Amino acid sequence: MPEISTCLWFDDNLMEAVDFYTTVFPNSERRGVSHYEDGRVLAAEWTLDGRPFRGINGGPVHAGFTETVSLSISCADQSEVDYYWDNLVAGGEPDQCAWLKDRFGLSWQVVPVRLYELVSDPDPVRAQAAVAEMMTQQKIVIADIEAAVERAQAQPR
Repeated sequence: MPEISTCLWFDDNLMEAVDFYTTVFPNSERRGVSHYEDGRVLAAEWTLDGRPFRGINGGPVHAGFTETVSLSISCADQSEVDYYWDNLVAGGEPDQCAWLKDRFGLSWQVVPVRLYELVSDPDPVRAQAAVAEMMTQQKIVIADIEAAVERAQAQPR
C-alpha cells in the first residue's frame, strides 16, 4: 500500500516551519530538502513523531491554511495539552474548544483523550455537561470539565 503523507504549501517560510515543528514534537526530524536553481528552498520532507510530512515554498497562496483542515493531537494528560498548546499557539491565535492556529496559520486541535471519554459518556446529562464546559474553553482544562460533569451528576433528576 502506498504511504500517505500530508503536504503543506508555504509562501516562503517552509524551513522556518520545519525547524519549528521538529523541535516541538519528539521523535521528529528533517529528512530532505530540494532547492530552486537560485538556491532558495523549493521543498522539504520531515517527520513529526515518525509521521511523514512534505512541504513546498510555492509562493503566495490565495486562501492560505483554513480551519477546513487541521492537525489533531490526542494528548495523554493535561501536561501534554499544556506543552503542545503553549508551544503551538506562541505567535499564533487561540480558538475555541481545543483549536488554535499556529504562527504559520496552520490549524491544530490539542485534545486530551479524557475529553473524548467525557463527551461520549453514556449518561447524557454527564456528556452534555462535558460539552457545555468544553464550549467555554479555548485550551482544554480537563479538571474543569470533570468538575462540571460531577456537578451535573449531583443535580437531582
